[in-house]
Amino acid sequence: MQKLLLFIDKLSTGIGQAFSWLIVGLTALISWEVFSRYALDAPHAWAFDVMIMMYGTLFMMAGAYTLAKNGHVRGDVLYGFFTPRAQASVDLTLYVVFFIPGVIALSYAGYFYAAESWAINEHSTITAEGPPIYPFKTIIPVAGAFLLVQGIVEIIRCVICLRLGRWPSREEDVEEVDVDKLKEMVHVTDEDIEKLDELVARKEAGK
Repeated sequence: MQKLLLFIDKLSTGIGQAFSWLIVGLTALISWEVFSRYALDAPHAWAFDVMIMMYGTLFMMAGAYTLAKNGHVRGDVLYGFFTPRAQASVDLTLYVVFFIPGVIALSYAGYFYAAESWAINEHSTITAEGPPIYPFKTIIPVAGAFLLVQGIVEIIRCVICLRLGRWPSREEDVEEVDVDKLKEMVHVTDEDIEKLDELVARKEAGK
């Protein structure tokens, strides 16, 4: 089971990292459009629509990735003081009552939303040269499906935590600095740091 959970974590991570490259494309497009508009006096009417769609795609497809990294906003002021089982109970309730119904509704409605857009060959009407919208609207059910799969993984993690009393491991990506490990690597103890602080304080007082 743990291997399956980590595999889906890796899948969500890979998708998120792949779509993160849209930031590079978006930056390049904005830079070129600013140069083209002000230096060449040749703005492109479609550029604004494409920028919105690129950013929207990045935002939607990062949902499962962020959930896999446990990075969505949470009220940690109280949640952080809970025991693992209490945290799992809260998470499980919220997933079942709010998350799963909401994501299913998003995926279901998004499918028909995208299908209609493909059927009418929908283009943006914000500008005269509006680009096609149907590829962008297809992202809605696709992102919803990945988010739903990752949500099911998180529900399973909650159940495991309720049984074992501790959270199972998850796929790591970007790690924060482990201060204790860093101290071991440079052979520094808390006593050394305290002595250094005292020395600095004495030098400051001598000034």
